[in-house]
Amino acid sequence: MTNQEQETIPQEEKETATTGQAATHEAGTEATDGKQKKEHQKHKKEKPSEKIVELEEALEGMKDKHLRLQAEFDNFRKRTLREKADLIKSGGESVLTAILPIVDDFERALVSMQEMADEDPSKVGFLLIYNKFRDFLKNNNVREIEAAGQLFDVDRHFAVTTIPSPTEELKGKIIDVIEKGYTLNDKVIRFAKVVIGE
Repeated sequence: MTNQEQETIPQEEKETATTGQAATHEAGTEATDGKQKKEHQKHKKEKPSEKIVELEEALEGMKDKHLRLQAEFDNFRKRTLREKADLIKSGGESVLTAILPIVDDFERALVSMQEMADEDPSKVGFLLIYNKFRDFLKNNNVREIEAAGQLFDVDRHFAVTTIPSPTEELKGKIIDVIEKGYTLNDKVIRFAKVVIGE
């Protein structure tokens, strides 16, 4: 063995020893890195699942809000349609109610004109106007409330007074009508003022 060969061997052994130490160090580092990576992945797995739970809760909250808003809008739409239908049905209620006293006056005048001849031109003209008023009310769904001889109904009649009934059959029934009552689309716009037998 030459001097150079002797020098080379220890050099190689030194390199091998150094390489072995480096490999051991790398293996140790890899093991530590592996543990850290596993822990990091574990944390990564936990964090997204927590995030998913939060997002699912937020989504449920948004769905609930959406359903509530949709229900509120549906209720609003139905209420608006109902109010509009009521306005259409009873839109002219105030006008029709104002016409009723005129019809009452016509009926009182007709009672006083009974003695006049049917051919009398003033009576004929008067009846013509009265019939037009009645037709106008019927065309606008205004109906007279039946009262005479009927049982007293607080939803449709207004008792002015009570008098002793002439017969047993008329007890609790309407004996006389002081002022006629009317309905508009089955809604009472004027109660019938009546006298009840007791």
